[in-house]
Amino acid sequence: MTVETKRNAAAASSLCFHAVKIELAGRRLIDLDGCIEPGEVLTVMGPSGCGKSSLLAYVAGFLDPAFTAAGGVTLGGNDITSMPAENRRVGLLFQDALLFPHMSVGGNLSFALPHDPALDSSARRDRIDAALEEAGLAGMADRDPATLSGGQQSRVALMRVLLAQPSALLLDEPFSKLDSDLRQQIRDFVFAEARSRRLPVLLVTHDPADAAAAGGRVIELTG
Repeated sequence: MTVETKRNAAAASSLCFHAVKIELAGRRLIDLDGCIEPGEVLTVMGPSGCGKSSLLAYVAGFLDPAFTAAGGVTLGGNDITSMPAENRRVGLLFQDALLFPHMSVGGNLSFALPHDPALDSSARRDRIDAALEEAGLAGMADRDPATLSGGQQSRVALMRVLLAQPSALLLDEPFSKLDSDLRQQIRDFVFAEARSRRLPVLLVTHDPADAAAAGGRVIELTG
C-alpha cells in the first residue's frame, strides 16, 4: 500500500443520503435513504431517462434547476448538500475520459494535485510517476493523451481523480464505451483502486455486468 493510499484509507468516510427525493415535472425519480460505507459500491440501475444521473448530479452539486430535490447528503458526517461543487471532495468518472488534449498525460495528472506549498516540482513529479506506475503506465508522463488506447485513457482519468484525494467516488457509466474485454479489465481496476482507498462509491449504469462486478447493493429504477 502506497503512502497516498494509506493517507486516503485513514480518511475513510461514509456517503449518506437523508431522505433524498428528486422529481422532474412532478414525477418522482429518486427516493433514497441510507449510507454507502467506505469501500462499498452502491449501484443504481435503470434505463436512460430514469433519473440515475440526476442522483450523481445532486451529490456532486450540479443538478439541473429543472429538477426538484429535497433531503440531505453527508460525507464523513459533514453536510455537503449546499456546498459549492468544488468543495465537496467527490470525484467523478464519466463515459469519456475527458483528458485535457492540450496537456501531456503528466500534465493532466499534475492538474489534479491539490495545491500544497510543501510540494516542489520534483515532489509533484514523483507523485505523478507513482500514480502512472500504479496504473501500469510507467514512463508515459510525457505522452500526448491522444496517443493512448481507450483503456489507457480510462486509467489516466481514474488516477487523475484519485490524485485530487476525493472522499467519495461517483461513476457515471464509465465502462459503457469500452469493448467487452477491456471493460472487464477497467472495471476490476477501478473497483480495486476504490476499495484499496476505502472510498464509498456510487455507480450508475444500465449494464447488469457492471453491477455484478461491483459486488455491492443494487437499486433498480424503472423509469
